[in-house]
Amino acid sequence: MPEDRDWEAYKVPPTRTPVSERTTSVPNPITLFQAVYNYVIDAPVTFVREWIERQQAKNKFYYYHQKFRRVPDLSQCLEGDYLCFFEAEAQWRRDRMVDQEIVEIIRERLGACKQREGPNQFQNCAKEVELLAQVTKAYQDRYGDLGVHGNARTCLMKQKHRMMEERKAQANASE
Repeated sequence: MPEDRDWEAYKVPPTRTPVSERTTSVPNPITLFQAVYNYVIDAPVTFVREWIERQQAKNKFYYYHQKFRRVPDLSQCLEGDYLCFFEAEAQWRRDRMVDQEIVEIIRERLGACKQREGPNQFQNCAKEVELLAQVTKAYQDRYGDLGVHGNARTCLMKQKHRMMEERKAQANASE
């Protein structure tokens, strides 16, 4: 703070602690160590860190924009092609995660609509309720009974059995 304060403009009560006067001419070792630390350690580290941050700011890398190419599903893999099996399994897991996120986003939209509309939610959020019902039914049809340890093969078998049941029901209905 500047030493030439206008004491009349800023009324400050007098301090109770006495002003310490230096009785020795030896410099304070704490200020000496602090200055040495600032110049020897802190300044170079800060300079290097700021230089690295400038370099990284020039070349931004968005790690979350990773794009995977679509691979053939398990029904298109040849017998004994274990690499294709592995890739199909990884693709199935990614598809399952995407479907889970879609269901979660629709559920959040419905919750936001209910929060926003209040007592009129049944009337004004009917589209969101219907969309959530469709998305949830599609997710349950595909991944419903697989459990935590479900994989692409069991999902494919479930789909096959569901299609066979639909054909049987269609054949029985046509007779």
